[in-house]
Amino acid sequence: MSWIILIIAGLCETGFAFCLGKMKGLSGLEYWLWGAGFLLFLTASMLLLAKSVQTIPIGTAYPVWTGIGAVGTVVLGIIFFHEPVTFARIFFICTLIISIVGLKMV
Repeated sequence: MSWIILIIAGLCETGFAFCLGKMKGLSGLEYWLWGAGFLLFLTASMLLLAKSVQTIPIGTAYPVWTGIGAVGTVVLGIIFFHEPVTFARIFFICTLIISIVGLKMV
């Protein structure tokens, strides 16, 4: 169950990064609504990470959490913010995913 909580925490990290990206260049109510989403995802991510480290070692949980957030943020950046898709970016994201799987296995 702790691994599921950790994965959800990582997805929430992706959510707060996405909200930050959407806040760029906005003002008024729309800015504050995305800001509220940022705070919601940030709080959920931290609380779920804290819950997961009760049974998963922090040396494993933290890199997995940040890795899920990083991969998710890059994918969302490519899809929604039209960030470049280069060989190097895809290569290093794949390397990161392999590392996350390796941490879980050991």
